[in-house]
Order: sequence, then C-alpha cells, then structure tokens
Amino acid sequence: MRSPRWAALLAAAVLATGLGLTACTSDGGGATEGVVTANGGEPQHPLVPTNTNENLGGRVVDRLFAGLKYYDADGVAHNEVAQSIESTDRRHYRITLEPGWTFTDGSPVTAKSFVDAWNYGALSTNAQLQSWIFASIVGYDEVSVDQPKAQTMSGLKVIDDRTFTVDLIRPSIDFELSLGFAPFFPLPEVAYKDIKAFGERPIGNGPYKFAGPEAWQHNVQIDLVSNPDYRGGRPAKNKGLRFVMYATYETAYADMLSGNLDLLDTIPDNALTNFQSDFGDRAIQKSTARYEHVGFQPTVPHFDGEEGVLRRRAISLAINRPQISETIWHGTKVPARDFTSASLPGFNGNLPGADLLTYKPDEARKLWEQANAIAPWTGRLEIAYNADGGHQAWIEAVANGVKNTLGIDAIGTPYPTFKPLRDAITKKTIRTAFRNAWQGDYPTMLNFLMPQYLSDSASNDIGYVNLEFDKLIAAALAAPTPEESYAHIAKAQAILFQDMPDVPVFNDNNNAAHSDKVRQAKLTWNGLFAYESVEK
Repeated sequence: MRSPRWAALLAAAVLATGLGLTACTSDGGGATEGVVTANGGEPQHPLVPTNTNENLGGRVVDRLFAGLKYYDADGVAHNEVAQSIESTDRRHYRITLEPGWTFTDGSPVTAKSFVDAWNYGALSTNAQLQSWIFASIVGYDEVSVDQPKAQTMSGLKVIDDRTFTVDLIRPSIDFELSLGFAPFFPLPEVAYKDIKAFGERPIGNGPYKFAGPEAWQHNVQIDLVSNPDYRGGRPAKNKGLRFVMYATYETAYADMLSGNLDLLDTIPDNALTNFQSDFGDRAIQKSTARYEHVGFQPTVPHFDGEEGVLRRRAISLAINRPQISETIWHGTKVPARDFTSASLPGFNGNLPGADLLTYKPDEARKLWEQANAIAPWTGRLEIAYNADGGHQAWIEAVANGVKNTLGIDAIGTPYPTFKPLRDAITKKTIRTAFRNAWQGDYPTMLNFLMPQYLSDSASNDIGYVNLEFDKLIAAALAAPTPEESYAHIAKAQAILFQDMPDVPVFNDNNNAAHSDKVRQAKLTWNGLFAYESVEK
C-alpha cells in the first residue's frame, strides 16, 4: 500500500514512513484511561481507502474499516465481512456477505457498498492512487482511461443486498488473498456527497471509529475509540487508540522512556545499542515485509534512457550495504537482494542480476564512465528524504559512498516531514533522487511489484514502463500454482535488474518497543503493531 505509508509506505504496498510536527509532552496528550497511545504521523491525504497509499494514513484506515477479509499478525487471511467467497476457476467469483454489518452511522453494509466503492476507486476522473488494484476486473480498461468510456466496471454485478459477483480478465492467483487490502473496503453512501470532507471524518465499519468531530487534530494526533458494533474477528481489546505525531523518533523514544507513549514501531538509530537494555522483554525485533530503495523519476537530469540505466547500476554498485547496516543499524537491517522483501513466500536472493546489489566500486566507476560517454555528468546527486522519519544517517551514508566511489558531489536533501516529500513524489514535481519505500499490504511478492513497477499503476512513483515486465506479471497472476507464479516473478525481476528503475538498498528487521502500561503487544508481518490486540 504502501509507500511506506512506511510509506510509503509499501504500496506497497505500497508500501515511506514519516512523523508529524508536534511532540507529545505528557501522557499521550491526556489520553483517556485504557486508550493506547502509539506513534503516528500526518497522513498525506484525507482518509479515503482507495487514495491512501502510505502507512501513516494506512494504519488509521485499516482500523476504521473492515473488508471482505482481514490479515492476522502472521499475514494469514481470514474472512471478515465475507461469509463466503466462491470460485471454481479463480476468474469468476460469487461473494456473499455476513448479515447484520453496519457502518458507524447506522447505515447497512451491503453488496452495493463494496461495488460502488470499487467503481469509485477505479474511475480515472476520481484520480485515486490505489486504482491499480482493480486492473484485473473486467471493464477496468474502460473506466481507467483519461476519458472514461464507462462509469462502472462491467465485471461487477450486485445480485442482492448480500451478494455480488466479480469477473476478472484472467485467472488470478492473488485476487482472493488481496481482498483484505484497503482499496477493497466498502464505503457508505454518504461518502460520495463530499468525498474530501468524508476523508476528514470517515465513517467506517471496522473495529474502531473516530472519537468525535475533532478526532483528527492535524499535525498533532488522531483519536479513535472502539466500535461496539464491529462484528468481525479482530475486535478491539482496548478502549481506543491515539496516534501521536512526533517531530522525530528521538522525541518519541524519550516519551517511551518516560511512560508517556505506549507503542513505538521504529527505534531511532542512536538508541539501537541500548533499547533492549532500556526496555528488556518489552523490546521487539522482527523480520518484516518492508524495504528501502532510492528512487529516480525520469525528469531527474542524467537519469533517463540508457544513460539513466548505467548511472543507476553504478550507484547501486557504489553502495556498501553491509557496512551501512552494521555501522548505522548494528546489523538490524538486511541488504536487499531483489525488488521485494526477503520475508515473503517465494523470495529468491540469487536472481540473475542480483550481483548489482553487491558493493563493487571498480565496476561502478566503469559503468559511470560509460554513462559519461553518452552525456558528461554535471551538477550533483541529491537524495531527498523526510527528516522526521529517522532516515538522515543512512541516506547520507549512501550519498557519501556514491561520492567517494564515483568522485561526484552527492548529498542527502531533507524535507522537514513526510507529507511534503510524498506530495512532491506523487505530483511528479520532485527533481532529485529520493528515498522510496514500500510496506506490504498483503503478503505476496506481487503486492510489491505490481503497484511500484506496472506501467499503468498510479502508485508507480518512478514512472517505470516496460511492457514485457507487465506481461510477466500478468502471467504470474494467471499461474495455476504458487511455484509457477514464482518462476514468472523471477523472470520479471530479471527485467528489473536489467533496467534498474530504482535502487534497492535494505529490507527491514524491525525494532520496536512497548511501555510497561501495556500487557501485551506484538508486531505484525508488515512491521506495524497488531493494534486491536494491544491490552492496557
């Protein structure tokens, strides 16, 4: 989802993380007893599921809404609003909803609630960042073009209040699993009267709801309370959540130490050597489905065409990933070996081209000179990052490695917070390289590859286009077995290594902690806390 929203926040998930502007200086800013306080940040957009592709908004959206499925802490999918999801060919689906579900305004959750929300998300004139997820549904090609030929996808049909059908263009190995992903959430009818206003005060059907009209204090906090009418398998075991927006992780860490914060999902660099002694059995380490890349849009001078391919390969070979991991993160980050995440099913760290992710300074210089033969290098390499997300040290280490290896001027360029960086990236107005991240939305490699690299994905922040790659991803989706899907994915990634559209740097082993006020808290497969199960 999310570009990691970590941000994102993965896509993808999406899949780029950031924090907000204001530090909490007291017990969660006066949170009600039994309410769990957690680090968060200012979402990039109003909280509309089909337009939330970074994890600061995503972590809130996923609490407010319930989909056909949900994912437990281990990434296993379970039915939520769905009573049954039936298909004999993985192409034609009949979906029946459990009876009795309602939104928090009292209106019923019906088949139409899902179908209308999906059609809204897919329609090009609504410009939703997560529209790519609907590309496999029949009729998407007619609603997604710049001048839509239809307003709704012909592959969606409401049968009755509790039943609808979905027809896909081709069989999909991932479709049913993906149905817990936020763009597939339902929306109440009131949402369409003013979608932007709705996103400021969303009405969902999930385990939590907004605490009141002023629950979202921009750049300060977002307050949620448990939803007593939630009917699914992840009911809140606490009275509510307060996502507190911090200027730095260091400030959040200080609040953890002083007992003013309950959950911190990222330990700052300068605390990695002592956080386990600081928190004891409340310190958490877990391998998660998140990655960090360096991205380039084709408008960055010297990074388009063949020259750009050579320069991105050279930069990748100039990065000493193991050294950076050990020096800055004390071995808690894993050097990237592909364009997905090492924790996902089917991962292969020895794909053709993966040697481009190894530190080879002599090879890097040769490739840089080949690029200079096309167009001599001018200017300096800037790598943008959000200063509120704990990224300065590793971005500067990458820049210094490039500078020392290639003999060019290279620096990290900070944006004060996550939102303006993401805005520049998504609006394609950024003119530098940038930190690019993804956090898994559902546990497959395709969730990392499709939103980030498919030619027509609105979450494709780097503007990458390769039709052969697109065909291989389609083949991976249509494969009859996971093993055959993995084989197509491997071929697709080989193309990515040839084109090097961005530079994979690290996978995450996440470091986190919780306060002594919390009885239990655990990280999920994608690095966020299992907020519903946190007891206080």
